[in-house]
Amino acid sequence: MTSPQPSRAEVIALRATGRPTVPVASVQGSLALDLTPRSAPPRPRLRSARTNDLVVVATATRAQVDAFVGRYLQAAVEVAAGDRPVTQVLRHTVPEVYDRLAERARAVATVAGPAQGVVRSPNPARPVVVGVRTALIRDDAVEASAHVRYGRRSRAVAARFELVRDRWQCVALVWG
Repeated sequence: MTSPQPSRAEVIALRATGRPTVPVASVQGSLALDLTPRSAPPRPRLRSARTNDLVVVATATRAQVDAFVGRYLQAAVEVAAGDRPVTQVLRHTVPEVYDRLAERARAVATVAGPAQGVVRSPNPARPVVVGVRTALIRDDAVEASAHVRYGRRSRAVAARFELVRDRWQCVALVWG
């Protein structure tokens, strides 16, 4: 018995002469629309007010401090609500505040119900920091208060940040 000979097919070039080549897109084969439901709340622009500064600082530096404080407080309220892991604020939190925040997150997880390892559905009333007021009270200390919306409810959060080893760290966090 003889083995069948492979048939030789004629190869047709895909590029016709005279046509420009088109670069391959980085998203080739996928849709441009993302139809998955959003799990994160919309990020509104924070209204920031700094009327109580006791120290004069450069405008660019002050803007960086305000942006950091707003991002940190948003992360902290999401941790407290159980929507974000507490480890995400570890680098900018002193151990005492970190432990209290982790304890608060554990309490929320316990009340929320599901056992560990089970993914919770997104919180329908995720917390959103609407406004932040900061006061630079020393060259190395900032006090801040934030207006936080939980659906239709509002809460207040107060925090103090200090430069610890050349990094802003939260040294006090109080929930109102």
